[in-house]
Amino acid sequence: MNNENLYALFESRFPADRGQPLLLLDSGKSMTYGEAQAGAARHASLLASLGVKPGDRVAVQVEKSPEALLVYLACLRAGAVYLPLNSAYQQGEIGYFLEDAEPTVVIAQPSSLPWLAPIAKNLGIRHVFGLDEEGKGTWTDAAGEQPATFATVPLKADDLAAILYTSGTTGRSKGAMLTHGNLASNALALHRAWGFGPEDVLVHMLPLFHVHGLFVACHCVLLNGTAMRFHAKFDPKKALADLADSTVFMGVPTFYTRLLAEPALDRAACARIRLFVSGSAPLLAETHVEFEARTGQRILERYGMTETGMLTSNPLVGDRRPGSVGPPLPGVQVRVMDDDDKPCATGGIGHVQVRGANVFPGYWRMPERNKEEFTADGWFRTGDMGSLSADGYLTIVGRSKDLIITGGYNVYPKEIELAIDELEGVKESAVVGVPHTDFGEAVTAIVVPTGTGRPSEASIITALKAKLANFKVPKRVHFVDDLPRNAMGKVQKNVLRERFAKD
Repeated sequence: MNNENLYALFESRFPADRGQPLLLLDSGKSMTYGEAQAGAARHASLLASLGVKPGDRVAVQVEKSPEALLVYLACLRAGAVYLPLNSAYQQGEIGYFLEDAEPTVVIAQPSSLPWLAPIAKNLGIRHVFGLDEEGKGTWTDAAGEQPATFATVPLKADDLAAILYTSGTTGRSKGAMLTHGNLASNALALHRAWGFGPEDVLVHMLPLFHVHGLFVACHCVLLNGTAMRFHAKFDPKKALADLADSTVFMGVPTFYTRLLAEPALDRAACARIRLFVSGSAPLLAETHVEFEARTGQRILERYGMTETGMLTSNPLVGDRRPGSVGPPLPGVQVRVMDDDDKPCATGGIGHVQVRGANVFPGYWRMPERNKEEFTADGWFRTGDMGSLSADGYLTIVGRSKDLIITGGYNVYPKEIELAIDELEGVKESAVVGVPHTDFGEAVTAIVVPTGTGRPSEASIITALKAKLANFKVPKRVHFVDDLPRNAMGKVQKNVLRERFAKD
């Protein structure tokens, strides 16, 4: 049987000389393909020794490090389902994910273990390990004792590879199930569409718990058998230094606005780069224009979702249109439908629906939700509103769901509103995204106080920081006597966005 395990595909594309570098690190050291192969084998061997079987979940909430990447590769090799969790998530959020996914193993930041270990114990999770930003901890100590060889588990394309949780409009997060076939098809399409070749070196400053950093950037490099400059986080000055001897840069729009704030960013600084890619949030047209004027480079914007991977991309060779996310990638179908699921006329705005081998099979343990999210003829409803040009370029004009994208991260207002409404002195609240030059959108809360024990902006923000990941915490909190509503009593968030946009 042909092994359709994603790791087997990666390994088939590794360089013949396993001494070639995969990761070029801040320390000046590197991790070779041979070292990554052996390290992933040790981690996979440890998973197997703990009784992890194909299909079992492994939850990982750690900071970015080379070892964190090896844990992901090990899960693929062992047939385990990788469950990456944002390192900023707090106790209540993690408790929900662990209860819902029922992982066999949890690997977490050592600083989180005092509160995370008791949660895991109460849920019957026996194996909890620590892994810090230096790649050290009880997990790597145990993996170091394992053999450096491991027979990659044979799998089929429809076997689960990962579950990624997305925020829910009702406050309940949904686990998007992604198969080995989903990830392989998307990785191969991107590698081909973006023209990766033997000379490419990618600058990697994205997080590893996110589709962009893990599945888009790392997968392209692993399929290419070349190196990436692997940084713990984005730093504009380090990025500028990397541009001198790299060829591909991937980032969220925030990265590009911060690069534009660097006086040294010019045509000479970008002379070796053949491709700048932006995603995870809409790139402002003015950012696109300003970046081209400064560098001579046209940023390639693409569009995707946690549930689907990448769906469309402006072309490598051809017209990269500001404000458009380009035509569908090979193997992906996109259509725009009206409220009755009838096709919109060319250029008409409607609901974006997609189909392809990259599209996930559904949400973890949510069969009723899956029936709603897919059409009768098998297309996934993205929740985005958009239009298709006569030559097939997709433009996203808004979201039918109240999603806020801030700094490349997805935030659903309902989750934050529920947290605010629990606070003393709050009658009700509404959360919207307003334009922000750095983050794309800034999370903004509008609160109606009860009139007794009125909270302050600072007290609400402080309380939320103890409950939510920092990127979900509102940048500003405004107080009003009443929220604007339509005739049906629905809060008019468009009115609030317009009113508070200047702040």
